Amino acid sequence: MAEITAALVKELREKTGAGMMDCKKALTETEGDLEGAVDWLRKKGLSAAAKKAGRTAAEGLVGVAVDGPRGAVVEVNAETDFVARNELFQAYVSTVAGLALSVEGGLEALVSADYPGSGRTVADELTHLIATIGENMSLRRVTVLSVPQGQVVGYVHSQTAEGLGKIGVIVALESAGPAEKLQALGKQLAMHIAAANPVAVDRGAVDTTLVDRERDVLAEQARASGRPEEIIAKMVEGRLRKFYEEVVLLEQTFVIDGENKVSKVLENAGKDMGAPVSVAAFARFQLGEGVEKSQSDFASEVAAAAGRA
Repeated sequence: MAEITAALVKELREKTGAGMMDCKKALTETEGDLEGAVDWLRKKGLSAAAKKAGRTAAEGLVGVAVDGPRGAVVEVNAETDFVARNELFQAYVSTVAGLALSVEGGLEALVSADYPGSGRTVADELTHLIATIGENMSLRRVTVLSVPQGQVVGYVHSQTAEGLGKIGVIVALESAGPAEKLQALGKQLAMHIAAANPVAVDRGAVDTTLVDRERDVLAEQARASGRPEEIIAKMVEGRLRKFYEEVVLLEQTFVIDGENKVSKVLENAGKDMGAPVSVAAFARFQLGEGVEKSQSDFASEVAAAAGRA
């Protein structure tokens, strides 16, 4: 029997796109015969994952998991919305969100973590799932938030299943206030964030590139009025205040009451709880944002394939 080396496993994985553990098992079953292992994987339907890797995956699910002062949000993409209703896929997203709570090191550490009950890593389990369901998928991103004292609260808009949907939010509240009151407040704030889509907690956290671009646009718009430069400068600053009210969480009007700024809501909550409340951070994932979706349809794919034949 040939020695099952790491290099041999790596070569098989590159040839088939199957998971590392599946490749090792295939080589063991075929006593180190590389081509035999390729056939073994094909028979099991596991090498099919490689053929699907080039397809656009912009559907799928966002998953949220929270545990007291710690919370996680993940996005796992698939090719079609149909897969989001698949129980195997839903179970994978839920499990990965839960795992993210205890894994340090972000996405790279998460994909290398052990997937419970499978003998595979998170990445290899996804490869196995691709072969099982028959669509390209990807674990795209993860954010984990925690506070030394307080609560991290999650919200999923239009849930497909518990903790799963197309928009997921986690908000980290730092406070010595009662946990149940912080959770109630956090739920409302997370709903607000889902609806209002702020880019930062406060002005200081807004990307300076974004601010500079907005200032340039506003300046050009103001100059079109023909006003003197000193007046233009005041016009730009006034319009920038409006910009901050639209993108900064603390300066947005709270969607729950439609009256108070979020900063005022936090101030009032602190008085009610007898302890200051602050938003340490938040994360909002909307499914597929930033992914360029393929516009091709089945008919055009068939036509393209016919042209190549």
